[in-house]
Amino acid sequence: MDGTAHGERLRVGLLTREFPPDVYGGAGVHAEFLARELRGLVDLDVHSWALGGKAWPGQTADSPGVHRHAGDPGLADANAALRTLSVDLALTAAVADRQLVHSHTWYANLGGHLAKLLHGIPHVLTAHSLEPLRPWKAEQLGGGYAVSSWVERTAVEAADAVIAVSHGMRSDLLACYPALDPARVPVVHNGIDTTLYHPDLGTDVLERLGIDPDRPTVVFVGRITRQKGVPHLLRAARRFDPSVQLVLCAGAPDTDEVDREFRELFAELSASREHVHWIAEMLPRPDVVQLLSRASVFVCPSVYEPLGIVNLEAMACGTAVVASAVGGIPEVVDDGRTGLLVPYHGRDAEEFEKSFATAVDSLALDPERAARLGAAGRERAVAEFGWDAIARRTLEVYQDALGRAS
Repeated sequence: MDGTAHGERLRVGLLTREFPPDVYGGAGVHAEFLARELRGLVDLDVHSWALGGKAWPGQTADSPGVHRHAGDPGLADANAALRTLSVDLALTAAVADRQLVHSHTWYANLGGHLAKLLHGIPHVLTAHSLEPLRPWKAEQLGGGYAVSSWVERTAVEAADAVIAVSHGMRSDLLACYPALDPARVPVVHNGIDTTLYHPDLGTDVLERLGIDPDRPTVVFVGRITRQKGVPHLLRAARRFDPSVQLVLCAGAPDTDEVDREFRELFAELSASREHVHWIAEMLPRPDVVQLLSRASVFVCPSVYEPLGIVNLEAMACGTAVVASAVGGIPEVVDDGRTGLLVPYHGRDAEEFEKSFATAVDSLALDPERAARLGAAGRERAVAEFGWDAIARRTLEVYQDALGRAS
């Protein structure tokens, strides 16, 4: 199957805030690898923000078919939501020659919606998270949270297709937006490149970062946000066995308040136990791969997670996962086979943290069991979450959307 129509390849505009080298979350990882696979199926242009990030090894800031867009300089001091809308206007103007647009996250959704209206083309939207389920974003955006919520609702309800990255996300979509036609909400899981994310049992990265390669190690990789549950992890870590080493690859705090809370909890934990490491800078992918591979356990204490690509990354590196049983995580982490899931209900934080610590210790202190679960996780990642299959499924969604719009 390909994206041709009458001998011509389907012209698709992929709209995303994050794209290499500006990738800081799962939506950016998704856009990067989906675009790579779609290039063999359609005529693809990527339109992303001009954020000025530093490229990882092997990446370039400017690639063929990738177009960067900056916000209106006159809005440099305005609310972040307004700056986002100014970029969306640029995205809309830039896709006039496309036959379909595909937007990722609310940052790009308005660009996709306006392109549908202005150019008369289908708009496909992938839902990586939902604003109604992230009320803490009001801390970051202020009144802009009402704007982002309006953008998301408007785009979701009018889109020709809304891709959910998990069945859990699909249920959330239909609950948050009851006007949405279930027939327009297919599930296409996130994926993983198991040639890039694969076991690396070297120690050079650990030694450079001052991490003991011979100690049981628990690794977290993610942003410092309410969503990722980092405060829960830091409190749970008070209960970890003294032999366990904790490595936090954590940066990009949402707000000053969240940053202060993290720093206070980290300082408290560091004062009470040894072998607690915080890596604030964004590491090159090969460094992250070695950290994941050498971990005894990877942890994901999220309070909300539509799927959680980072769990797939850890599994592909052959590492057992301990995660909260929220959102789409149970569709990735097979409880008892590739990792352990800890129930989270939001009502009793202390009980969750205690159970999380118990689950972590049960694997960190039992390397044979952790290795078995890690091997099964690698096998599952390879067999079920390849990006090539996900791109083909996405193309099917495009073709359905075009059929409905014709």
